[in-house]
Amino acid sequence: MRMTIERETMAEPTDLPRRFGTAPDLAEIEAIAAAAFETIPEELARHVEEVIIRVEDFPDAETEEEMELETPFDLLGLYRGRPLSAKNVSDVVTDIDMIFLYRRPLLDFWCDSGEDLEHLVRHVLIHEIGHHFGYSDEDMERLEDEADARAAQAQA
Repeated sequence: MRMTIERETMAEPTDLPRRFGTAPDLAEIEAIAAAAFETIPEELARHVEEVIIRVEDFPDAETEEEMELETPFDLLGLYRGRPLSAKNVSDVVTDIDMIFLYRRPLLDFWCDSGEDLEHLVRHVLIHEIGHHFGYSDEDMERLEDEADARAAQAQA
């Protein structure tokens, strides 16, 4: 299973978990995302090898406008691309499918909710991967539950 992240400064997933005395930087969120990706059910992972996962501090101005965000903190992650359910083999590929995870909104949500950061990143990643497949929220909830179980087994 392979995951493509668009940064060279990524920390290794084996460096996790750590207690955060300061806010995790982009590389640490990328490492959390890489570790989360390893817990994603094979049913999903085998179809997302070519999807680029990118961590940025905030959505860009164009995304904010397009999504009609009141604040850039309103969006934790975003799938940009064409869902697999809308593709066929004769399509000409004109753009790369990407998943964006937004560090600052994730950290803000994490601080406000008290939710485990690794769980939060995994949840958002699975949700965005689900959009790549055109999955419903119910499908994504089931897949997240499976990923949570795998993560719990890996920690045991």
